[in-house]
Amino acid sequence: MKKLVAFSIACIAVAQSGFAQQEGFVVQPVTTGKTVNGWTEVSNGLQFRIWKDAPGSTPTVGDFITIHTRARVGDSVLFSSRAANNNEPFELQVRPSQQPRYDLMDGFQLLSEGDSATFRMPLDTVLKMGAPELPWMKKGGSMWFDQDVVVVKQKKQADAFKEKAEKGKAQMATDEKLIKDYLAKNNVKAIKHPSGLYYRITKTGLGDTARSGQKVTVNYTGKTLDGKTFDSNVDSAFHHVEPFSFSLGQGQVIPGWDVGVGLMKKGTKATLYIPSPMAYGERSPSPAIPANAVLVFDVEVKDLQKGDAPAMQHGPGDGHNH
Repeated sequence: MKKLVAFSIACIAVAQSGFAQQEGFVVQPVTTGKTVNGWTEVSNGLQFRIWKDAPGSTPTVGDFITIHTRARVGDSVLFSSRAANNNEPFELQVRPSQQPRYDLMDGFQLLSEGDSATFRMPLDTVLKMGAPELPWMKKGGSMWFDQDVVVVKQKKQADAFKEKAEKGKAQMATDEKLIKDYLAKNNVKAIKHPSGLYYRITKTGLGDTARSGQKVTVNYTGKTLDGKTFDSNVDSAFHHVEPFSFSLGQGQVIPGWDVGVGLMKKGTKATLYIPSPMAYGERSPSPAIPANAVLVFDVEVKDLQKGDAPAMQHGPGDGHNH
């Protein structure tokens, strides 16, 4: 079940940063074929059915859409964005399709704001993608994996980036006041980095400062400003007591980590006070981290090495990037 849910989430993955089309990638036009029993064929193998067809333009690669979505097999609901996101919709950026068949990104390009539709693909296809076969599923039994989608909003790429920049600027000002008030209240002296990050070195390490591209291994504990710990790799309560490694400056972690850890040497211990636009912003990765939360990380650099880090296996609270 977890893998099926993960598959559904992957289908509606939110782009965390602006992207350009893959180098050398040619976007193929999305076309539709014949309609049988209300289901229309899409060029990549998907079938879709429009339940509500609102007038308006459809998005292109790079645009943003905000949707409610639900994944199901028959009457069995495997994932619901309303249940997972406190009844709030998800925003995502329409990307070039990453697979030749059954990529929902192609399907999204057929919908306009206000539309409601269902996309479907053979369940056998989903099982071949790695989803487990649950006892009640009939492999080869003509069962369908359905993705219900309701488009709430649609924004052009340029408008979305402009809106994000304006929100980020206002939030940075709000967060700076919160950080300053916190530091004053707790009699903590910290240094402001030009990025807006505040940091306090509690132990200075030896050697060179960490450089972009290096594999950095750290111990950490993450808290919110009210002192609640949401993740740690030195506390057995969070079930992953082992050093954490990542490649610095490669976007594998939140910007606040790339900036803050980039100020540290091997052996350095520091506390990072990270404004929410340099953390998770308004998209909380877990109930333990409120939307637009300023985060406080105690970090110790255990090792610095050349080369890239392995793929990330966990993050603060739920597997997301730090």
